[in-house]
Amino acid sequence: MNGSSLLVKLTTRAFLSFNGRQQNRWLKSVANMVCSRGASPELIAQLGKPPRMRTNPAFRKVATPEFQSIFTPELNDLLALFKKYDYELRIAGGAVRDILMGIPPKDIDLATTATPDQMKQMFEKEEVRMINANGEKHGTITPRINDKENFEVTTLRIDIRTDGRHAEVMYTTDWQLDANRRDLTINSMFLGFDGTVYDYFYGYDDLQERRVVFVGEADIRIKEDFLRILRYFRFYGRIASEENNHDKATLASIKENAKGLARISGERIWSELQKIVAGNFGPALFLEMHRCNLFEYIGLPKEPNLNEFDRLCKALDQFEKPHQPILYLTGMLHSVEDAMEMHKRLKLSAYERDLARFITQEREKVGSHYTTLRDFQKMCLQKYIQRDFVEQLLKYSGKLELYNQLKSWVKPDFPIRGNALAQHGLNGVRIGLVMDELKLLWADSDFQLTHDDLLKKIPNVLEKIPSSPSKAKRSK
Repeated sequence: MNGSSLLVKLTTRAFLSFNGRQQNRWLKSVANMVCSRGASPELIAQLGKPPRMRTNPAFRKVATPEFQSIFTPELNDLLALFKKYDYELRIAGGAVRDILMGIPPKDIDLATTATPDQMKQMFEKEEVRMINANGEKHGTITPRINDKENFEVTTLRIDIRTDGRHAEVMYTTDWQLDANRRDLTINSMFLGFDGTVYDYFYGYDDLQERRVVFVGEADIRIKEDFLRILRYFRFYGRIASEENNHDKATLASIKENAKGLARISGERIWSELQKIVAGNFGPALFLEMHRCNLFEYIGLPKEPNLNEFDRLCKALDQFEKPHQPILYLTGMLHSVEDAMEMHKRLKLSAYERDLARFITQEREKVGSHYTTLRDFQKMCLQKYIQRDFVEQLLKYSGKLELYNQLKSWVKPDFPIRGNALAQHGLNGVRIGLVMDELKLLWADSDFQLTHDDLLKKIPNVLEKIPSSPSKAKRSK
């Protein structure tokens, strides 16, 4: 990007943060500055639609129990440090939103006018230990106060270059410019430690109305970071009071930019999907995401198994929450191959990958091949099947009574060990195969067959098993 284009990017941000006469005065100065650098008036015109802004952003104060609960001795000590060095410090992001919703915040993110270097100098001078040096490249310094509590403090910044995944930033002391770079209005507020709410883009009003909208134009915000598409749905589930009260223009921008999700890493996508499905309106939001043509870019079939997904959601309503997020995604799949494609895209954990594969392999057998508690107990005895997988299969299939019975079953200890079979001349693969067959016979006896009883069954079991280890492996 050349200097003129970079400057327009930067000044676009600043332009969007001013009102009325401020915008006119700013635009004139920007035009003079940019044109003097050789940029065309056409570039200046591409400033986008200004967001709706308050004339007085410091418009109210809070003194709620949720706000008062954040003031630990460590936070008070940190505040005193910033005041001593004349740097501003405010609460940012999710903690502000939670406090205004009457929810005690779990974590507090802080924003400041101090640069990372200034913070480091201050903490070093005051002999405050800093941890997590990796955060510095994002403008975040993490002091540990009194060796008890860590605080992430991030310098105010402006995005000067974005590529849909990452942003190159420049530090600022202007709170409004920092607010303007944030994704949603409800996430763009700050809270002073005197209780003052700083709301530049009517995020407070949107929060009260349970409305989820982007700061300014959704299309511009999404193109800055395509993961914001999924963040929109996550926060909709957290904030909205109705499952289908989306802003139509926002959904149109999401649909228009769906392909951009292909550039986002699978790990980041999976992290967001888990939060969406676990939140309010999870199934409805997934269907909305499908209507926005997102699935083919996030590891799900372009034409998902909607009938199965609908059945699954009704089945899971019988069970106590929370449910494994991977269950919902598996309901969208048609086959084991779909499960492996999903894993390839989302980089699932081994547990999630194997559970999705197991369920897509076995779900059609539930109710036909597997019908009784004994059938599912036998599955639990198999070497490569985790008991939890069988329980999740029952939950997935809506078999509440069988699920409860299996959950309460205390599996007895199998009375034979491999060395006992070795003493009978068995070795290698054949030990495992014989052991599997003996476990099934043991289960059919209601787990009553003893060690000696099972040893007597070995000749009959051997007649069913191929003599060649290679044949045994193939048959397996």
